[in-house]
Amino acid sequence: MSSQLLNGFSVADTAAADIPVWDFGFARVEMIGYQGQVIAAMMAGFVLVYLEKFFKKHCPEVISMIVVPFCSLVPAVIIAHTVVGPIGWKIGDAIANVVYNGLMSPFGVAFAGLFGLLYAPVVMTGLHHMTNAIDSQLTSLYDGTILWPMIALSNIAQGSAVLAMSVLQKKNERAQQVNIPACISCYLGVTEPALFGVNLKYGFPLVCGMIGSAIAAMISVGSGVQAFSIGVGGLPGILSIKPEFYLYFLLAMAVAIAVPFILTMIVGSRKLSKEALYGENVTVELTAASVTESVQIHEECADETTDETAVLTELKAGLTGRVVPLDEVPDNVFSQHVMGDGIAIEPAGDTVVAPADATVSAVMADTGHACGLTFANGMELLIHIGIDTVDMNGDGFTVLIEEGQKVKAGTPLIRFDREKIHEAGHPSVTVFIVTDEGDAKEIQYLSGMDAEAGQTTVIRFQ
Repeated sequence: MSSQLLNGFSVADTAAADIPVWDFGFARVEMIGYQGQVIAAMMAGFVLVYLEKFFKKHCPEVISMIVVPFCSLVPAVIIAHTVVGPIGWKIGDAIANVVYNGLMSPFGVAFAGLFGLLYAPVVMTGLHHMTNAIDSQLTSLYDGTILWPMIALSNIAQGSAVLAMSVLQKKNERAQQVNIPACISCYLGVTEPALFGVNLKYGFPLVCGMIGSAIAAMISVGSGVQAFSIGVGGLPGILSIKPEFYLYFLLAMAVAIAVPFILTMIVGSRKLSKEALYGENVTVELTAASVTESVQIHEECADETTDETAVLTELKAGLTGRVVPLDEVPDNVFSQHVMGDGIAIEPAGDTVVAPADATVSAVMADTGHACGLTFANGMELLIHIGIDTVDMNGDGFTVLIEEGQKVKAGTPLIRFDREKIHEAGHPSVTVFIVTDEGDAKEIQYLSGMDAEAGQTTVIRFQ
């Protein structure tokens, strides 16, 4: 009997009689490594998590460091090979077959158009990570994937919409600080800054990108374009395409660039206000009467205006708990500062409060796990409770504010249940990301201390 696991990618080419097995007398278990079987790996991970929680709950603290890892890992390995592995393999094969047959059916082009249309909104929910499992299954079963090219094209389409916004707002310096980095990252395969920082903010660029993505996806699938495997996204995505499909993919890329760009330019030129187009550089001809009125209003409200802007030189902690650097957050989007700089708090409390006077610019009402604030100096802050908590669909979250509402410092924004977050298998660390610096200068992010909600300063600026 062989002592080495059979590589998961070799199973399809190995005769059933030649697959090595563990023979326990009462049962025989195939010795398969499950490479490429993402769903099986995810299921095994869940088994390990629940076993660790069980033993940690029932094991004395004094010996938990030794007992818990051993008692969790050994049964998890056994269950992974005897139960979870075979089940995950079957599920993965079934999902891959459904997607593949759907794309290769007479309705495959229409299916591709729907996928291309909806992929960007799926990214905003975080559920797009499941497509990696399908891609891996397709690669393992069919020696290539027709799904990954559509994902790369969706990246390009959303980046092209941002590119059009950058052209439209070329005289708006504040907008360009967001548009240009978002466009570059999107063309390189990371779409979150573009989606949340630009396209979702204005709405129509997102839709224009979705339309371009749908058309490009239909061209890609209609031409039979395949990628070797999961690779880089965006424009470099062509490196993962099989050479015989280069011309077809280049055609789809051209559509993914041109259609969103043209649509966004047309809609944006009519829909964007002068303030959005030109920012602080906008000039409006005023009559003598309006100038006089403006001066009078300015004199009457000078003190009030000064109070609103000059006083804001810091943000208080939005949550009670331990403040940690953003680099320590267990999520690449946050820890790598993809969406911006900020701080994170390991919560000791259960209520997120406004760190300063602000306007609620966004609320994830359906899920309740996040909201956005805009301050008097133009600074914008994203508050995200927990990691991947969008999967909880609002269970354990109570939203206390609504979009457009003006809130004072210390106003409760969202209440959450830490136990439910942990039971769902998610970290409860809460991030506070500055997505737009506004007029703030020399921003300092403070961490390494225990903070009291609404009391402890965590961000300073001028």
